[in-house]
Amino acid sequence: MMKSVKSKAEEKFAQINQRDKKAAVEKKKADQERAEHVQKLRTLRLAKEASDREEAARIKAMPKKPKAARRKPEAAVTAPAKPEVG
Repeated sequence: MMKSVKSKAEEKFAQINQRDKKAAVEKKKADQERAEHVQKLRTLRLAKEASDREEAARIKAMPKKPKAARRKPEAAVTAPAKPEVG
């Protein structure tokens, strides 16, 4: 027997609803996975920033090495001035 137009339309409507529900579930799952990924990246970034701050504080707290006395170049010290001719 032939199905009525109404029953065909109802079947089509049910298929579309089922497909839409499945797509919504997949989208929600993808959104959740992306949110988890972003949270993981954020956690890693914050941990690295904290580590960098600790490292900078540790370096700043280290005693500084004394600077060596700078010596003038000997050529500039021993070179006599040229007499002016004129």
